[in-house]
Amino acid sequence: MTPFDPQYPQLRRRRFRPIPVRMLVPNFITLLAICAGLTAIRLSTEGRMDLAVYAIVFAAVLDGVDGRVARMIKGQSKFGAELDSLADFVNFGVAPGLILYFWQLHELNNGGWIAAMVFAISGGLRLARFNASIDDPDKPAFAANYFTGVPAPGGAILALLPVYLAFLGIPKAPAVLTAAYTLLIAFLMVSRLPVFSGKSVKMRVPPEMVLPVFVSVVFFIALLIGYPWHILSTCSVLYLASLPLGWKSYRDHERQAAAAAAATATTAGAAAPTAVASAFAPVPSDTEDERPTRLN
Repeated sequence: MTPFDPQYPQLRRRRFRPIPVRMLVPNFITLLAICAGLTAIRLSTEGRMDLAVYAIVFAAVLDGVDGRVARMIKGQSKFGAELDSLADFVNFGVAPGLILYFWQLHELNNGGWIAAMVFAISGGLRLARFNASIDDPDKPAFAANYFTGVPAPGGAILALLPVYLAFLGIPKAPAVLTAAYTLLIAFLMVSRLPVFSGKSVKMRVPPEMVLPVFVSVVFFIALLIGYPWHILSTCSVLYLASLPLGWKSYRDHERQAAAAAAATATTAGAAAPTAVASAFAPVPSDTEDERPTRLN
């Protein structure tokens, strides 16, 4: 097509249509998270593991913010969703695996590298499965409140638990145990284990609770800054302890849904003979005497 074509102005306007600013803001947050993940990789190669862990935690915070900001300002886009998946793979798959490898897993040579690589690949598989199952029509309604497997940010925070414990002064576990723990978290990420998603939690805070919630958030951030290894270790242990509770809750919802479906099927089966009998019931004739019986 040439500039002299009558349709050229319309196609040019369509091709170079400006992007709303509200769609750019979440993408900038996601790009900042990618920068944090890549910086964590660099810091781990330099031996500055504490700063590398801080960068991963910062990336996890940004990962929880960008989606909510996009929904708040109505800036969702398919491009943003794909960029977010790429950021999650780098920040919560590749970066934690490399941090663990440079921290201790390198002592196992090829075995440690395999453990780190399996963790990174598991993170990628977890994200691919999540993207493929978003529009699953067969998913029950209650399943929206659960993740299938540990989410990638949670898996990254959990995988670094041995690093937190080492910074608390606890002696390092043998490299074999660290590798086994890394593989366990990788398995939890790609498993079918139902995990609480927190999506059912309402983000709207009543006016009278705004100040207490604000103070609580500030207090938690202050604790995280002042005692990072204590808070991260405690949160990781509590998250691991909550996994059986998520599985039990999902099974309870599943049994309730099955019981409701069985009750509906029983009610429909009981109503069917009545409907058939009504369909074949004799229809009174118009020629019959409609006077009361006592007058016949």
